[in-house]
Amino acid sequence: MLTVKQLSLGIFVAVWDISLTFINLVTPKRKIGKVTQPGCAGEGGKWPEFIPAKDGDSRCSCPALNAMANHGILPRDGKNISFKEMNRLINDTYNFSPSFCYFVPKYAANMLNKNYDTDTFNLAELDLHNGIEHDGSLVRRDLHFEPNQAVIHVPYVKELLESASGKDSNGNTVLTIADMSRMLSKRRAESRAENPEFSLDKIHKSFSSSNGSTMLTIFGGRVQDLETVLLEERLPDGWESRIRETKGLTLLTFNSKTVSKVEKGVDESKFASQAKEPEEPTSPNSTTKTNAEQDTS
Repeated sequence: MLTVKQLSLGIFVAVWDISLTFINLVTPKRKIGKVTQPGCAGEGGKWPEFIPAKDGDSRCSCPALNAMANHGILPRDGKNISFKEMNRLINDTYNFSPSFCYFVPKYAANMLNKNYDTDTFNLAELDLHNGIEHDGSLVRRDLHFEPNQAVIHVPYVKELLESASGKDSNGNTVLTIADMSRMLSKRRAESRAENPEFSLDKIHKSFSSSNGSTMLTIFGGRVQDLETVLLEERLPDGWESRIRETKGLTLLTFNSKTVSKVEKGVDESKFASQAKEPEEPTSPNSTTKTNAEQDTS
C-alpha cells in the first residue's frame, strides 16, 4: 500500500507532467538543429569524444545511458553518478521532460534503496533483475543466459532493425509502432519458451514497451541512427533528439501516444509455435564487453 508521502509525490509529478504537456501544446517547437540547448553537450550535433568502456568501467543494459558515459556526459567510468545529476543530463541530452527526468531516477533510487538527494550509483546497479531490467529484451539476452547485462546481443539488434517497415517524411527507413509490437511479441514468446526462469509481470511489460517506445520517439525510429546507438552505444555525429517540444517528452504524451499502443499490439501467440528450444548460456554472436564492469553491488 502506498504511503501518504508516496501518494503525495505521485500526485505532484502527475500535475507537473500534465502542466508541461499543456505548455507543449501551446508553445512553438524547437527549431531543427536547435533542439539541444546552448551550453549543453551535443549542441549543434557536436558530441563529446566517444571512448568505449574500458576494463573496470561500469555499464548497464540501457544503450542510451551507456552512450552518455561513452561520450563523457555521464562519468566515463559509469560510477558514482548522483541521481540528480542523471536527471539533469538526461533532460539535456535526450529532451525528456523535467517531470520524466525526475520520475525515472527517483524510481531507480527507491529500487536500489538509496536516497535520491544524497546517494550515488554505478550504472551496472540499474540491472537489478526485475527492478527495471527485465526478461524478453529487444537487445539483450535474458539474465538466465547472460549475467552481464552490458553485453549487446548483436543478432537481436540486427533482427530488430531489419524489421523496420516505415519511412519518415525524409525517406529514412524507420521502425513503426506495429514493428515494435511485433518484435516484442516475438522476443517474449521466445524468452518464455527458452528461459526456465522467465518472468515478466505487468509493470515489466510496461518497462519493455517503454524501452521500445524510446527508440520510436527520442530516436524517431530511424534505423540508421539506432544502428549506431544500439551496436556501438555512440550518439551519431550531428544527431539531436527527435523530440522538439519546448518542455520535452512528457510521461503523459509518451505513455498515451506510444507506450500504450506498442503494448496493446503485443501478441505472443503469433510466435509461440515458432519459439526455439533453449540455447546454450553464451552466444558467439554477442558483443561481450570484457572491458565493462559487471557491478554486483
